[in-house]
Parts: sequence; C-alpha cells; structure tokens
Amino acid sequence: MPTPSLAATAPPPSCAAPPTRPCAGSSNAIALGQRARSPRRARNTDAVTDLIARRIKQTDGRISAKRLLPEARAAGYQGSARNFRRAVAPVRADWRRRRRTLRPWLPTPGEHLVIDWGAEAGLQVFCAVLAWSRWRFVRFARDQRRETTLGLLAECLEALGGVPKVVLADRMACLKVGVVANVVVPHPDYVRLATHYGLRPDFCEAADPESKGVVEALVGYAKADLVVPDAAGWDGLADANAAAVAWCAEVNARTHSQTCAVPDQRLAAERDVLGPLPSLRPPLRRGEPRKVDRLATVRFGSARYSVPARLVGMTVEVAADDRQVVICHHDAEVARHPSSPQAKPPSVTTTTAGPGAGPPGRSGRAARPSRRSAPLGRWPNGSCGPPPPRGRRGLQASCSPSSPWPPATARSRWSLRWSGPRPSAGSPLLTCGQSLTPASAPQR
Repeated sequence: MPTPSLAATAPPPSCAAPPTRPCAGSSNAIALGQRARSPRRARNTDAVTDLIARRIKQTDGRISAKRLLPEARAAGYQGSARNFRRAVAPVRADWRRRRRTLRPWLPTPGEHLVIDWGAEAGLQVFCAVLAWSRWRFVRFARDQRRETTLGLLAECLEALGGVPKVVLADRMACLKVGVVANVVVPHPDYVRLATHYGLRPDFCEAADPESKGVVEALVGYAKADLVVPDAAGWDGLADANAAAVAWCAEVNARTHSQTCAVPDQRLAAERDVLGPLPSLRPPLRRGEPRKVDRLATVRFGSARYSVPARLVGMTVEVAADDRQVVICHHDAEVARHPSSPQAKPPSVTTTTAGPGAGPPGRSGRAARPSRRSAPLGRWPNGSCGPPPPRGRRGLQASCSPSSPWPPATARSRWSLRWSGPRPSAGSPLLTCGQSLTPASAPQR
C-alpha cells in the first residue's frame, strides 16, 4: 500500500492550528481585558503648572485664567488662551475641594459686636454690627487712628444703649501692641476702654475675613448704597455723618434679608441681655497733642493757631475738621478757630505781638551785648567804634552819624561798662587814627 504524500496529509488552510500564545514572562505579554497605554505626551502648559498652582493658592482659588494668562506668558507659555483655561480649570476645582468648609454663624443674643474699617471716596468708614439683631452702625472719619476708633466705638455703644460681652475686630494696628505666639496683645488704651465698659476685646485670625463676614458685608453695603450715590453732595465730614445717621435709621427699620426680621425690633429685645452703660464716658483724647510755643501758638496742618498765653510750654489737644479747629486742655476747650482750607505757610490766625516781642504777657527786653572785647576799626558806614550788640532779637541799630550810639534801649547797660564821657548824638566815638585812653576804654 503506497505511503501518502506530505501534501495530501497537510490540513486545509481553513483548519490551520491557532498561533501559539506568548509566554507570561515575555516582554510583550498583555493582561486580558487591558489595553496598552501609550506614554503621556508633553503639553505646552507643563512649564507653568507650578505657577498656576501657586497663584491659585495665593488667591484662594479666586483668580481667573484671563488674569493669570499674562503671568504665564511672561513665564514662557506660548500656547493659546483656550488651552490655558483648560489647564487652570482642574487646578482650581481641586483647590476648592480641598479648601475648608464654612458654615453659617449662629450668634448668641448680647454676645458679639463686630467692628471694621473701610475706605471710599477719600473717607474712612467705620462700621459695626450687633451680630444677633443685625443692628448696624456707620460713621465717617478722616483717619483710622486709635483715638478715632475708640471714640467711635464709645459712640456706638451709647447708640446701642447697652454693652455686649465681646467686641470682635480684625488685627488692626491701632488696637494692638503686637502678636505673641499667634495671640494678639491689645493696646493699653483699648484695655482701659474695655475695662471701663466691662467688655472683652477679641481679635480674628490673621488674613481670615470670613470669620467676620457679617461686618465685611456691611462695609461693602455702606460703600455701594451710601457713599457712592451721595458722596458728591456732602459738604464736609459733618454732612457725611449726618447722612450716615439717616441711612442707619433707614436700614435698621427695614426687614433684614437673612434674619427676616427688623433690626430695631430685635435690638429692643436684645437690650435685656446687654450690659449696662457706665454713668460716665471714658476720658479719650480728642485730637492730636501739640506743645504751645513761646508765641502762644500751636502748629497744626501747616498753619499756626493761637491759644491763651497762660498755656505757653504746656501740651494741648488739637481736633480739626473741614470747618473749624478746636483746641482743648485737660478736657476743657480753650480756643476755637476756622480751619485752614489748604496747606499754607505758617501764619497766626489772630493778632499777636510784633516782631522781636516775647510771648504775650511778658515785656520785651533789650538784647544783651557781647562780653567779648570790642574790636576797633572802620565800619562799612564810615564810623569807628565797637560793633553793635548781638542778640537773637537784635536791636537793628547801625553805627551811623544819623543815629545815636549806643541806642536808647541799650544805654542803661552800656553806661555800666563805659567809664569815659558819654558821646553826643551824631558824633562818632572815635575818629580814624585816634587811640583810646585808659579813662575812655571799655571796662570788663
């Protein structure tokens, strides 16, 4: 029987055996159900990834890609604005997910009064909110100094008709001495006021406006609803504060959007848990300290203002607004003048003594002549003799034939030093070339 050929025994192409599966240890092994991942392609935003993350963190996720794009361009980014927005969006979303969660504050009646400062249209805006009743207080000032802040705080407490337990403020420099171990040390003046009213000063965390958002909202509300529409029609600080009083009365009589209640009505109920006001207002400095000079004047705002002569050498307090300057000494008003409209050279607002005179109430005296030996020689006016006496005020006398020497105001002193004959008016003491005799020489 013939042996079959190899061609006859080969299987048909359709019945070919399946290919051999690669070994599990080979380099091209692929797990079942997985796709091979290609390496990540480089993107044109990779060079500014650190810049995006840093700026998102600094601005608390509030900066937009539009404002961040110029910084990325300066750092070397050359891609499109659309591609840059795609790179910023996930970074901002991740920051918001990891950021702390804020919850609404539920204040206790009579517990917190929150204060803050703002600035708009050249005016400093002092704002305060009684947290539970949402009763609002707004006033204007020229500065944010400690005396101004404490004075407005005392005015706010008087308007409330009571004293809350805590006054919460940010870390404003006018109310603190320093920070030790992240604890704010209040200023002694602030401590004295708090002790007088029986309240406790408290401070927010640094760079944390959310912890006092109730007053931050009031600052923005007062700027947008009070200052911006009406500031152009105010004639000075007094008009601005009058408008602020009327505005506070209006907003405190309306229903609050958060509490759905009228702040004035809630304040009437909250006064039952507020502390009592002291019988006397604490002594606060009314203005800037100034020392009275020898002319019985004080310098304030590039101008001089007169005070009574009895205050020479003492310290007074000068308070000024757009219309007048009030000068006080030991909490008593001693002078009042119209304020200077603009910075001017030093001037006296009232009539004072003439040049060369001393402070009011003191009689002028002649300048004391020099004790040095008087040199002889010819003076520019052609006469000879000792020089005129020196002094800060001076006698303004010249050694000329038309004026007597010594002058009348100094003859009493010169008569004690001159042993010779008294020269007559109009004649020089010596002619050129004449020598002094011991009898006519000035004696020491």
